[in-house]
Amino acid sequence: MTGVPTVIVHRDAELLAQAVAARLITRLVDTQAARGSAHLVLTGGTVGIATLAALAGTAAHDAIDWRALDIWWGDERFLPAGHPERNETGARQALLDHVDVDPARVHPMPGPDSGMTAEEAADAYAVELAKAARPEDHGPVPSFDVLLLGMGPDGHVASLFPGQPAVYEEERPVVSVHGSPKPPPTRVSLTFPALRAAREVWVVAAGEEKAQAVRMALSDAGPFQVPAAGARGRQGTLFLLDRAAAHKIPPSLGRIASP
Repeated sequence: MTGVPTVIVHRDAELLAQAVAARLITRLVDTQAARGSAHLVLTGGTVGIATLAALAGTAAHDAIDWRALDIWWGDERFLPAGHPERNETGARQALLDHVDVDPARVHPMPGPDSGMTAEEAADAYAVELAKAARPEDHGPVPSFDVLLLGMGPDGHVASLFPGQPAVYEEERPVVSVHGSPKPPPTRVSLTFPALRAAREVWVVAAGEEKAQAVRMALSDAGPFQVPAAGARGRQGTLFLLDRAAAHKIPPSLGRIASP
């Protein structure tokens, strides 16, 4: 797991989404050129979905071999397929319905319409991840090439909320979440062991309301109190921010670049 994250600041949320989309194209194309395929973990939220829409809106997305891309989610609201509040629904509407993905390589988290409980859905997703893992991967999940994460004003990432039981999970890669402080209350989420298996973790955040959480995530805050502080990739971690979210970062925290 890498140490100090790299911080990259963009003017506003719209430019941030466009820049993350462009960076993602480059990263996936390079990965597929080197290894033939890639694993991408998607996130929801305003900036996460805006990034996917920006990706769909640029002709450069044709450079990605969509049929050679495995798509996963970092967390999901435990709601039926097609529900407007599901991260999967937003991702399909913004991007996946507009590119030539292989349906067998798109891996949504099960909802209640699957007939599973949230606990069973978490276990089933862990099994699916394990099937995609290779001997050279770090644990029972694939080595995700890019794992996208949004961040809440409380510092949560995926559905790992401060002080909730899920942040203390050290073995299982996927867990059910109950009593989420942000509705809906029941969710399924990757845990820190799964997040930290990623080659690169990209935390994407915009807005003044995120500024204090960004500062704490880049300081000495612990991951139990500020889960974003525990989101680190094995080869690299990026905090991709707009100016409003970045304005409380002292110069001593992170390697800050402003394009």
